[in-house]
Amino acid sequence: MGATRLNPYLSFRDNAREAMEFYQSVFGGQLDVSTFGDFQASEDPSEQDMVMHSQLATESGLVLMGSDTPKSMGEPSGDGYPVALFGDDDAELRGYWDKLSDGGQVTMPLEQSPWDDSFGMCVDKFGVSWMVNISGSGA
Repeated sequence: MGATRLNPYLSFRDNAREAMEFYQSVFGGQLDVSTFGDFQASEDPSEQDMVMHSQLATESGLVLMGSDTPKSMGEPSGDGYPVALFGDDDAELRGYWDKLSDGGQVTMPLEQSPWDDSFGMCVDKFGVSWMVNISGSGA
């Protein structure tokens, strides 16, 4: 029997490719992108190059998916659904934090939390909310 996975799937208006390439620069890994035009999934000529599906998979097992939202659908929003990165590799997680928060907004600085981990929250330059928790590291 195969394993079931739960993966974040991010929605963008028309910059999914740019956002997913940014996340590839943050996390590394292999990025696969399919457009609406690749699958004749939209009759709107302006949507042919928009991302119908993308998947970023890293060697360490992180998987992040995303797509553009067609104009016929409502405005996408990442509000209220942060992507969480939890672990104990201080250097790796601080590196992710630095890249994700660069050009975005830090809503809670990455610093020692009451539960003795380092914890921070930010919204990246694409409007996606992130939480980073570094186990037992303090600040």
